[in-house]
Amino acid sequence: MNRLLRRQFVLAEDRETLIASRAASLEAAERMARSKSDIVATLSHEIRNGLTGVAHVLAAAAGRGGRGAPSREQLSAALDAAQNLISVLNATLDSETAESGRLAVQREAFNPVQLVDDLALLDRPHALTKGLELTVHADPALDGEAGAAVADPARARQILANLIGNAVKYTTRGRIEVRLERRGDMVAIDVADTGPGLSPDELERAFEPFRRVERTGAGVPGAGLGLSLSRHLAQLMGGRLNASSALGVGSCFTLELPYEASALRVELPSTPTRDSGAVSLSSPLRVLVAEDDALNAAMLRAILEQLGHQVVHAHNGVRAVELARICPFDLMMIDGRMPELDGAGAAAAIRALPGENSSVPIIAVIGGDADEATECLEAGADTVLRKPVTVGGVARAVAEASAEDRQSVAASAPRLASA
Repeated sequence: MNRLLRRQFVLAEDRETLIASRAASLEAAERMARSKSDIVATLSHEIRNGLTGVAHVLAAAAGRGGRGAPSREQLSAALDAAQNLISVLNATLDSETAESGRLAVQREAFNPVQLVDDLALLDRPHALTKGLELTVHADPALDGEAGAAVADPARARQILANLIGNAVKYTTRGRIEVRLERRGDMVAIDVADTGPGLSPDELERAFEPFRRVERTGAGVPGAGLGLSLSRHLAQLMGGRLNASSALGVGSCFTLELPYEASALRVELPSTPTRDSGAVSLSSPLRVLVAEDDALNAAMLRAILEQLGHQVVHAHNGVRAVELARICPFDLMMIDGRMPELDGAGAAAAIRALPGENSSVPIIAVIGGDADEATECLEAGADTVLRKPVTVGGVARAVAEASAEDRQSVAASAPRLASA
């Protein structure tokens, strides 16, 4: 009887474990279904609105419906709609990648003051058009020769661009202030505004994915992913993203990142302003672009020529290696995924060539996969540029690769690949 009772007890315990496991699986499945539903609903709304506006302007440009050519204001509105759509898609893809645990971050020492100054330079014209004052106040000790934030500079830029951009977007009067200071072993970056403010419930909802505060976000494009993704990125980098707010007074969002007082930082390349749309370089470069997609190749060519460079296009990796064998280049931009020979294979083959092209800076243009980035860097690429490309992104990548090449030549030492 005791053996039977013990056996029944074990079976009952196993049954309870199975029930709990089944309930957890059902909850995870329901959560995933809700997430997918939110993604579809958000993207459907944003894509429909964005593409409708662009289609109307293109129809006017094509002369359909008897209308005249679109005005400069219409073209500007269509461009804003397209950029907002790209921003929504990027945030959605990053959020899904983060949820699946495949979002990788780098650890580099960089100057947080320079990063904030660059972002403020970009957003100040928009703030001025709304009558807002945008100021930056940094602890002088942070801008010295020693000490640096240790995190992923690209992801830190993404978080701060979202915080400062939101402050400019939602603040209708008053000022926006960005403050940087040391707090123990962290550097704290406060973004404070005199906007409408949020209640405690609204502030909690603002950090939930695909949730927006209707009182402040009505009529403002967005997917409701910026803050939730920013908090996730901050945690991945060993930092924190917190917020405080008061209705009718304003909000303050604080990003904290690891800081090392003895770290040797790498200065970030300067960011071009939105008004200029380009970066002035001392001399034009001869650039080899290896890209199998015709549209992506055309976009890269247009951006590089806008920046003043000469472009030679190769439609796959094999052709890129052939051109690198016979023609001199100052820079190469190679797509990570190509038929016949992918970006990593092309980079490795170019590094093995005799002559000067074996040491030319290589930028790997990838779709955002961490494994793809690692493969290209290990094969010999100097840096990576994630799609979709922008003028500012290409300009920064070119400036960074060129600066590293100049430093390596001055030091007469081989370059080190960096992400």
